[in-house]
Amino acid sequence: MLDLAIIGSGPAGYTAGIYASRASLKPVLFEGLESGGQLMLTTDVENYPGFDSGIMGPDLMQIFKKQAERFGTEIKTETINSIKKIDGGFILKSAKDSYEFKSVIISSGASAKWLDIKGEKELQGHGVSACATCDGFFFKEKEVIVVGGGDSAMEEALFLTKFATKVYIVHRRDSFRASKIMQDRVLGNDKIEVLWNKEVTEIHGSESVESVSLSDTKDGSSSELNIDGVFMAIGHTPNVDFLDGLVELDEKGYVKTGFTTETSTSVPGVFAAGDVADSIYRQAVTAAGTGCQAAIDAERWLDH
Repeated sequence: MLDLAIIGSGPAGYTAGIYASRASLKPVLFEGLESGGQLMLTTDVENYPGFDSGIMGPDLMQIFKKQAERFGTEIKTETINSIKKIDGGFILKSAKDSYEFKSVIISSGASAKWLDIKGEKELQGHGVSACATCDGFFFKEKEVIVVGGGDSAMEEALFLTKFATKVYIVHRRDSFRASKIMQDRVLGNDKIEVLWNKEVTEIHGSESVESVSLSDTKDGSSSELNIDGVFMAIGHTPNVDFLDGLVELDEKGYVKTGFTTETSTSVPGVFAAGDVADSIYRQAVTAAGTGCQAAIDAERWLDH
């Protein structure tokens, strides 16, 4: 039975690996079949400290990975499908094998919800984004669309007004589900225009977003709008299916932490870091910070 498993390979997982391996815990990190997390879909990252000229998301994740490996983190390209409590620890199963560990850090992240329409995947990182905080800066003096109707969509739209000349909110209904105060801020902002009862059905562009096709949800009519960027704000889904009820989740489905330490879960010996436990900040730097905390929490828990 080994000391520590880390499930997930975004900023949280790799940072946990760096700290855990430096503490001689010999961690095994299961990166999944697609390593790197959401930053693998991001082109320029300009808000991560230490890179004054910015860095490509995949390049940043490669640096994280190399640093974790340098200190001895063993990385397995396997996806953990289940985790169960056993005497003295936990058993983790992938499609290839099963493993036993004394402690586990869950850093499996969260996946942005997408519309699954033509042009969306092809233009991710080239005008299509799910994070205004990450990418809004690149849309100075441009026009963008935010898709959604909840508080997150309102926040994204308001943030984007700092850069864009015009922000459209596309909502499939005739009223928002966002809180009253957020609605008032949006509806009172001169830079924001709401396109009620509309759905984005296709995103057009060759090297970057150029326009979108819109469909009216009431009469079915179609229209096209020239636009420079599309921001999805229809929510995130924490990647917790493999936990199958092992730990307590909050009302949004994220792993609940803070039971004995900042990253501890409802099950002693299981810790959570990054976007799988964070529905608020969702930034690479905050994920890395909680990855550090989880590794230190795991080390101290194992010592005791």
